[in-house]
Amino acid sequence: MDITTNNKDNATILSIAGRVDTATAPVLEQAINKEIEAGHRRVLLNFSAVSYISSGGLRVLLATAKKLKGADDKFSICGLSPEVLKILKLAGFTSIFSIYPSEGEALAGW
Repeated sequence: MDITTNNKDNATILSIAGRVDTATAPVLEQAINKEIEAGHRRVLLNFSAVSYISSGGLRVLLATAKKLKGADDKFSICGLSPEVLKILKLAGFTSIFSIYPSEGEALAGW
């Protein structure tokens, strides 16, 4: 899994590529926590290059949502492949997270 971080429109965007599974979920969680600890409270995960997410990855998403619950906080996911979206739907997570088709639509929705 590769993670690229950049800032755009007052948001921190983490672009993830590869599989988010039991082995890689802790790396993703560490990258997200680093941004939150640095004071970045508007986090967008771009999953357009993610082919799979396991329960370990879902746990990271839940933990992040719990950390970013303040009035000015934002947490969204964009670019889900049909396979990853199906997993989130089956887990009931589509009602928990703000999910957008693209980065631009996510940032415009904030």
